[in-house]
Amino acid sequence: MRDNPRMDRLRIATRKSPLALWQTEHVAARLRAAHPGLEVVLVPMSTRGDEVLDRSLAAIGGKGLFLKELELAMQRGEADCAVHSLKDVPMDLEPGFALPAILVRADPADAFVSDRFDGIDALPPGARVGTSSLRRQAQLRARRPDLELLDLRGNVNTRLAKLDAGDYDAIVLACAGLQRLGFDARIRARLDPPDWLPAPAQGAIAIESRDDDAGVAARLAVLDDASTRRRVGAERAMNRALHGSCHVPVAAFARDAGDGRLHLQGLVGSADEGRLVRAEASGDAPDALGIEVAGRLLEAGAGALLPPR
Repeated sequence: MRDNPRMDRLRIATRKSPLALWQTEHVAARLRAAHPGLEVVLVPMSTRGDEVLDRSLAAIGGKGLFLKELELAMQRGEADCAVHSLKDVPMDLEPGFALPAILVRADPADAFVSDRFDGIDALPPGARVGTSSLRRQAQLRARRPDLELLDLRGNVNTRLAKLDAGDYDAIVLACAGLQRLGFDARIRARLDPPDWLPAPAQGAIAIESRDDDAGVAARLAVLDDASTRRRVGAERAMNRALHGSCHVPVAAFARDAGDGRLHLQGLVGSADEGRLVRAEASGDAPDALGIEVAGRLLEAGAGALLPPR
């Protein structure tokens, strides 16, 4: 591994999608404000997850495909850190990497987007809804088993264009992504907890770096939000205990419950049958709380909906 020889410069690897670039520019602006005189340079890269759009993420290897090329750039000494949507980051990082900063979480909810209909319940029988997320498919199937669920890949702009072209009657996206790109007006309805649960850590931006680069980690740590880290930590701990990934319809949402406690809701579903298993609990320690809710889900029968280990 090679360290950045210039201590007044920070190079951030990023995907090239509009949302990824927005998030990285946001991080860069925050870092420049926190460290006057620091030169922050973006290193845009294309990942396999961005390039293969004719198959679902589950079919081509999972969300980790969005990280691999960026991690290789850090290992080669071409970048000092990388910016990710935390919901795309695997529960266990590759050896040699860490997440020194998790920014204040944006809106964690999903968004119902349609040019003609105001919400899921307003869709006509057999309406075509686009989403490649097994988690979203399971919750849609549970609520409206009559809907035709179709795969939907590509960046936010591409997905909206497909909706506008009439390929779908509605699509489901993350509120945070739409809001960051200025598409707030496209949100016809928010799909909120407790009835509808988001992906673990949805809405949070994370910064990844090599775990042996203390100088970079120290610079990034100024952006870390302790409250967000606790909440998404509980969600990710639950997902980790269930061995969740994009191959498994797992949802989680943690909120502050007061007095330093968190309340965590978890869900495991079946995208084919629309069966949902839910559990919840409150606690002080994020990791322990995530493990407890995972255990309750398994006790309630979620194991039958999870793939064999």
